[in-house]
Amino acid sequence: MSPQDASQAVGAPGSTVAPIVAPIVAVNDFVVKFANVNGSGSASANQLFAKAILRMGIPVTPRNIFPSNIQGLPTWYEMRISDKGHMGARLGTDLMVAMNPQTWDEDVKSIRPGGYLFYDNTKPMPASKFRTDITVVGMPLTSFTNAAYSVPRERQLFKNIIYVGALSALINIDPTVIEGLLADQFKGRDKLIAANHKALHMGRDYALAHLPCPLGLTLVPSDKVGDRIFIDGNAAAALGALYGGATVCAWYPITPSSSLAEAFISYCARYRTDKETGKKRYGIIQAEDELSSIGMVIGAAWNGARAFTATSGPGISLMSEFIGLAYFAEIPAVIFDVQRSGPSTGMPTRTQQSDIAICAYASHGDTKHPLLIPEDPHECFVFGAAAMDLADRLQTPVFVMLDLEIGMNERLTAPLTWDDNRRMDRGKVMTSEELQAGRVFGRYLDVDGDAISYRTYPGTHPSKGSFFTRGTSRDEFARYTEAGDAYQRNMERLLKKWNTAKTLMPPAIRTDAGTLTKYGVIFYGSTSPAIPEAAELLAQQTGVVLDQLRIRAFPFGPEVEKFIDAHETVFVVEQNRDAQMRSLLINELEANPKKLVRVLHYNGEPITAEFIAQAIAAHTNPTPVREAAE
Repeated sequence: MSPQDASQAVGAPGSTVAPIVAPIVAVNDFVVKFANVNGSGSASANQLFAKAILRMGIPVTPRNIFPSNIQGLPTWYEMRISDKGHMGARLGTDLMVAMNPQTWDEDVKSIRPGGYLFYDNTKPMPASKFRTDITVVGMPLTSFTNAAYSVPRERQLFKNIIYVGALSALINIDPTVIEGLLADQFKGRDKLIAANHKALHMGRDYALAHLPCPLGLTLVPSDKVGDRIFIDGNAAAALGALYGGATVCAWYPITPSSSLAEAFISYCARYRTDKETGKKRYGIIQAEDELSSIGMVIGAAWNGARAFTATSGPGISLMSEFIGLAYFAEIPAVIFDVQRSGPSTGMPTRTQQSDIAICAYASHGDTKHPLLIPEDPHECFVFGAAAMDLADRLQTPVFVMLDLEIGMNERLTAPLTWDDNRRMDRGKVMTSEELQAGRVFGRYLDVDGDAISYRTYPGTHPSKGSFFTRGTSRDEFARYTEAGDAYQRNMERLLKKWNTAKTLMPPAIRTDAGTLTKYGVIFYGSTSPAIPEAAELLAQQTGVVLDQLRIRAFPFGPEVEKFIDAHETVFVVEQNRDAQMRSLLINELEANPKKLVRVLHYNGEPITAEFIAQAIAAHTNPTPVREAAE
């Protein structure tokens, strides 16, 4: 059949159109993308598909790409399947499941040459809507569901399960794995389990009878998942806060951080509620705005509770006044910032690393704030707990810098573990006994050289240890003063405390190339999964090798300056326009700006290894790196 004849046949039930180029052949190494309409019920079906692949022991990294409205606009669910363990986003789609006519042209365009298009061919489409260099697989899903179901909502929902069944045959997913997942999902609801099993096999049986099964993209059971778990960063961070001793959360809903607070609510209901009395041993308040929420956190922490808020960039802007108060009055607070594309409203459902600068120096005047920067859900858990200790120890706001890519997408990650012998580090808190014994208490007095002073909790002693908490200048004993020398002593002590903080933050992690190189790369957060693959591409196609340094915290430890000094050129890879981390490196370490080369990605989509490798190659080698899609 000629390409023209084939294109004219795409409306036929169960049709398949062969491409004029060789179809892609891959085992456990390809990208599947679902194009759906938001609110159609497709999300649970697509997640079912991803989890079935995981249960086959094959690593998969899904990404939910969704609009900021509630219903009706396009949504995509992309998953990278990689036995090699590559978890970063990749250019191009190998199998497009096109279920949204609104985005058809864009979706078809994104398929790699030799790739595959699966779509609902109930209504014939003109040849101009297809490409001749991809395999087109059509299935009459709408007519299929209309014949099987009479209730409109059932037609919509079961259509999703039917296409999952068809895809299970096309790429060789074990149907018993999907059946097991459905049984888990609808445990105790036998009628729903049976109905979903029926829909699953309707799609699978049709595909086996009418479609080319399997395609060139196939799955083979593997053992590469290991003991890793599947969780999103927001849920992991909330659990970390719980284990870290948080009992108070004050928040205002904002994408993409809301699910962090919601997860904490769920965990508290389960783990912080007395089983015998039903008494809730926690306080959670949805405040009227972001400024109120951080004010409540500061008040709770001043009173001795471990408290946090969760927000995103616009919330940080609104909280800045109170953040400055907590810094100057030295009150612990933990702020989870799940970053999104800014400025202003920006793109609320797209990822970015664009709050680094504002969080590092939040509020007016001279301020500096510790940042913890996790790369995956495991570190979200670890840093969520660590932030509580650091805030108490340093008596200052501490930020945990997630972003949408980490926070809202489920990831394979190392198991979350906890040492039951670990105890909370409340820092320097003077007791009633010490006060009664006559120990000198100066709220802002440095007694041992680390610049961290002692504090007391309200009501510690009936007559001693009280102080006035203020945002105005004061002396070492919290007495109001506008004397310039007292103000300067206090500001210098805060700067000295910043140096103490450097010794407490998690160090950057260095990975050397194994051979001497003049090139280094610095990166952080959700950029991390793409870096090893980018280094691999770069070495294979240009011969350039990179030493790598992943920054996990601010202030920087000495290892960061040492890494920069050891290389002629250091690429700083970031997902923002203004090279914010690079600016911090220059400002804080006085690094030579000419040494630090920007690699910037800020279109709201996750950064890819191809993008990084091409950007570095353009600076080091006149021969560009070939895209994986070629």
